[in-house]
Amino acid sequence: MKYLKYLLLSSICFLFWTDSELQGKTKKTEPGLFPGKKIEVGEELTYVVSYSFMKLGEVKLKVKDKRIIEGKTYYNTVAYIDSYSGIPFVNLHQIYESKVSEDLYSGYFRGIVKEDEYSTFTEYFFDYDNNKKIRIKKGKIRPYELWNDSTTSAEKYFQDGLSIFYYARMSLGKKQSVDVPCFVKEDKVNTHINFYTERYPVSVDAIDYDIDCLRLDGITDFVSVFGLTGYFEGWFSNDEASIPIIAKMKVIIGNITLELKSWKRNGWKAPKYIK
Repeated sequence: MKYLKYLLLSSICFLFWTDSELQGKTKKTEPGLFPGKKIEVGEELTYVVSYSFMKLGEVKLKVKDKRIIEGKTYYNTVAYIDSYSGIPFVNLHQIYESKVSEDLYSGYFRGIVKEDEYSTFTEYFFDYDNNKKIRIKKGKIRPYELWNDSTTSAEKYFQDGLSIFYYARMSLGKKQSVDVPCFVKEDKVNTHINFYTERYPVSVDAIDYDIDCLRLDGITDFVSVFGLTGYFEGWFSNDEASIPIIAKMKVIIGNITLELKSWKRNGWKAPKYIK
């Protein structure tokens, strides 16, 4: 049971990445033909995290708003990770925030980990234009205590553990393989992602028909201390929303799954799979 907390934390590594009716049938869509794809303010997605047949907790993702900062548009996104009560040895509550630019890179990241006695924070400030630096701040909240305030170079545009979720969604629809620079756990790493255009029927409990999906998979060039071996795969709705439906990740003692439970997105209906 001591691994359950690690399994739920591993789910963060992946994240933190309408169809019309005609005569009673759903119109077939071609993969990736959505030039108007964009991050939508107000979107809210909730996922159940499972290990084997055990449900560990939920991950909720929100796009809070968008703001213009020094002439650039950023989307303020947040992820809430919470374990279910009653699971032995697991009491996990974390919040991750990212300012995602309209060009799909991270401008700011903050992670808050709630412990029994106090909460800790990690912040990354990305300055690509002026000093080409990443400022790193780590410490404790209430009472405030700063443990680390340092910088490292920002020689390229980086994703953080949450912004890469939106990068992957907006990049889906074209067959390609990319190496994405990421700044995770104060380390510069790469995430290799393969995007495919084959369509797949995917089923989840929340929707009573097979969903038309596109798939991606990939691997990181590091092994997470939480047990993530680096490999992941996900199935996304084949429409302009590219909403993740199911994600799977391999960890040291098995596999974990994230499944879409509920959503709030203006006018969205999962595209129905038609052969």
